Amino acid sequence: MMPRLHRHPWMDEDIEAFRREVRRWIEKEMAPKLEEWRRQGYVPRGVWRPFGELGFLLPEMPIEYGGSGADLAYQLVVQDELGRIEMPAITGVHSIAAHYILDYGTEEQKRRWLPGLASGHYLAGIALTEPSGGSDLKALRTRARRDGDEWVIDGAKTFITNGRTANLLVVAVRTGDAGAKGISLIVLETEDLPGFRVGRLLKKLGQHASDTAELFFDGVRVPADHLIGETEGTGFAQLMSQLPYERMLLGVSAAAAIDLALDLTLEHTKGRKMFGTTLFEMQNTRFELAEVATIAHVVRSFVNDCIQRLLDGTLDAQAAYMAKWWCSEQQCVVMDKCLQLFGGYGYMAEYPIARLYADARIQKIYGGANEVMKEIIGRAL
Repeated sequence: MMPRLHRHPWMDEDIEAFRREVRRWIEKEMAPKLEEWRRQGYVPRGVWRPFGELGFLLPEMPIEYGGSGADLAYQLVVQDELGRIEMPAITGVHSIAAHYILDYGTEEQKRRWLPGLASGHYLAGIALTEPSGGSDLKALRTRARRDGDEWVIDGAKTFITNGRTANLLVVAVRTGDAGAKGISLIVLETEDLPGFRVGRLLKKLGQHASDTAELFFDGVRVPADHLIGETEGTGFAQLMSQLPYERMLLGVSAAAAIDLALDLTLEHTKGRKMFGTTLFEMQNTRFELAEVATIAHVVRSFVNDCIQRLLDGTLDAQAAYMAKWWCSEQQCVVMDKCLQLFGGYGYMAEYPIARLYADARIQKIYGGANEVMKEIIGRAL
């Protein structure tokens, strides 16, 4: 495996020791079962209980809420290591949902939900996207109306990661007039919740181990204190404030996938015999791999710089948006180049490079389409 080209200042000895522990667990307990999970279309919720009990699920949560009190670098290391075995962004979504509660929830809400999220008792999903719109959150239609001490929710969501397996959802709803100021976030504990229904488990081009589902809300009633925070109409601002962190999760997963593709392709080309020599010994192959290695280095350097700034509290939203769109674009470029070097084998689903190619495409769409990222960046120029 190609070594990391440099060690960034945020990668201290404690983080590297944590990385080794996470890697050992993932390789022993998860990697052997991943193909089974791909076939069934989801990772069983129970898989995350021991992961959480070991402190790997939400290490960044404060100790009083069930975490380890670590900084965000520890969560990003977890995402990096999961990416090494082609695990989709199940726990990344879980972490983002937890941060909505941590950053904006009341003390009662934090103590009610965060320990269960850290331990794996809860697996979280975030229900934003609707059938009538994708990246335009201001246009969402799922509505929550106040009825005494309850919210009554009606509407539908689609393309929801962890939609089938999550038992706690952060749902974006309209509690007021059209536009950003009418949006709120409400937490649902979904097990045996009347009026809540999981629709189809959607079949996707890639990311087959990640369940993606339709969700329906038909007069779903939840207590009024399930509104995140104390004031309705603040949901859009809450969503926007977490986007830099969400974008960084996607940048880290892109870097991990690029590193894995490069390692796999180096191994294949050095072992593949053609015309009396190895594929690697052919100049075109080395040129292609030199380009991929350069992309991998630049992506990792950019991501590491953004992580450092995130930890320092100096990461601006524009840089995070740049990391999301550019790293995901490079991920798709790399997968295409590497698959080509596998020849016909690269088109076979049993080969990891084929899965990496299919998995990469969604990176340019979810978490905010890359065209939206560029528009937002462009407006700030």
